Amino acid sequence: MSKEDLIEMQGKVIEVMAYQQYRIELEPSHRQIIAYPSGKMRTRSIKIIEGDSVRVELSPYDLTKGRIVWRDKN
Repeated sequence: MSKEDLIEMQGKVIEVMAYQQYRIELEPSHRQIIAYPSGKMRTRSIKIIEGDSVRVELSPYDLTKGRIVWRDKN
């Protein structure tokens, strides 16, 4: 799988779960997925709280899980 195969979508954090997992509601379709922060977000200690708007990368093979790559400024 290459970088071009990833699907990027906007979403909103609706629940903070254990082990740095988050329940995200995707904007256009209102589907809910489980996502985790990317490696750079973990190393730089970027905090994600409920209500934040985020950008998520999804794999075309499993559309129920994703990786948070960007937290938008509110």
